[in-house]
Amino acid sequence: MRLSSDLRGAIVEHLAASLPNEGCGLFAVDAMGTVCHVYPVVNVDQSPFRFTVEPGGHFAAISHAESNGWEIGGAFHSHPQSAPEPSRTDIAGALDPLWLHLIVGLGGEVPELRAWRIVEGKAYEQAVTEGSATACR
Repeated sequence: MRLSSDLRGAIVEHLAASLPNEGCGLFAVDAMGTVCHVYPVVNVDQSPFRFTVEPGGHFAAISHAESNGWEIGGAFHSHPQSAPEPSRTDIAGALDPLWLHLIVGLGGEVPELRAWRIVEGKAYEQAVTEGSATACR
């Protein structure tokens, strides 16, 4: 997956603002797997250990992405105090094996972002490379 530094910054900013709880959101991708847009969404759980994307925000993200010829490629969320690796809760809640799950660990000096594909209860790390969202427009 390709992610621009601007969109990466928007993700981290939203998640940091959600502390001490987990923050969350969705992202849209083009056919080449470039992240074109991020959708910060409210975590209705208001919990430091789990998240649920607010349904209205989810619907709005789908509508916006489809109107631009993109699709929702996955979700992002934070781990306020732990490493950016899928927890048992994250794995159990992963319903679409095509989605990527971006997890940002906020417990260190510098936020750490890692991507995962979760298939049949197993998490597989995916490369995140620097990309440009300008190709999406």
